[in-house]
Amino acid sequence: MLRKKKHDSRFSRKVKIEHSQFYPYLQRFLEHRLVRGFSEQTNHRFDSVLRRFIAWSEEHQYQHPQDITRQILEAFQRHLFYQRKPDGQPLAVSSQVTMLSTIQVFFKWLAKQDHILYNPASELELPKRHKNLPRSMLSEDDVKTLMNQPDIDTPEGTRDRAMLELFYSCGIRRHELAALLLEHLDLQRLVLIVKRGKGNKERRLPVGDCAAQWLEKYVNNVRDELLDDVTERALFLTDYGAPFSHNQVGQQVKKYLKQAEIEVTGSCHLLRHAMATHMLERGADIRFIQAMLGHEDLNTTEIYTKVSVEKLREVHTATHPATIPVNEANTEKS
Repeated sequence: MLRKKKHDSRFSRKVKIEHSQFYPYLQRFLEHRLVRGFSEQTNHRFDSVLRRFIAWSEEHQYQHPQDITRQILEAFQRHLFYQRKPDGQPLAVSSQVTMLSTIQVFFKWLAKQDHILYNPASELELPKRHKNLPRSMLSEDDVKTLMNQPDIDTPEGTRDRAMLELFYSCGIRRHELAALLLEHLDLQRLVLIVKRGKGNKERRLPVGDCAAQWLEKYVNNVRDELLDDVTERALFLTDYGAPFSHNQVGQQVKKYLKQAEIEVTGSCHLLRHAMATHMLERGADIRFIQAMLGHEDLNTTEIYTKVSVEKLREVHTATHPATIPVNEANTEKS
């Protein structure tokens, strides 16, 4: 039976700035980044951030890149600091830093290309970003419960189980999973090739036995049932035979977290964090975790040691000979 194609909303609505004097510079900047090999996804994020900044600038009567000074950028920084989301919460510091650093890159390019006389963002001080683990964490029991949610008697359930297992086995990001092609998975050698990691960097990851079993079941028995176009090479296909967008991937994981009654905030990244934390707790070297996660800076990976310290504290309290239970200590005093 032929299925109707569902509209795939991959990108959020753009702020309209095509009339702006900034716009030609934005287009040239994004083209420059594409030519230099930056990913379309990164370019989309840059486009979205810069459109917001340009719209704010025009609201304040700054019509051209040459109108922007450091003081104006600091005013925009204050705007971000005081801005509130629909739920009344402030923007995360990480979001503020991402937006401001994007603006820095843009103005650095403008100055380098002699579109402006100087770079007003060169001395802009960014907010201090604290690298914290997510407030929500999945225990090993949570992960087991989550894995049991998809209905594996259906093609869609088998596919979703394979997706969940791959997330937990390899710790990949949702956009990395959405970009996977059939040829990126080598089930004979149990290797996954991630070609669209952060910064468009490639990495090769081992696939665990459990994930490999579900992936093999999906590829050999299920994928063809979902396939609508025989030329489609995406590894994971939606119910309509199209590749998943990264938002659709996140929605699938959220659905199963809710179904499992696991009360946490987040979706795909929870399994990425769980993989890193659980392997670290079982003795994996942090540099191995760094390679799995695709972190350039070891400091980014070291946030996971905070969880392991708590695990070490439990083991220390339970096993160290100098640890005296409270009731025994009171008995000795009396």
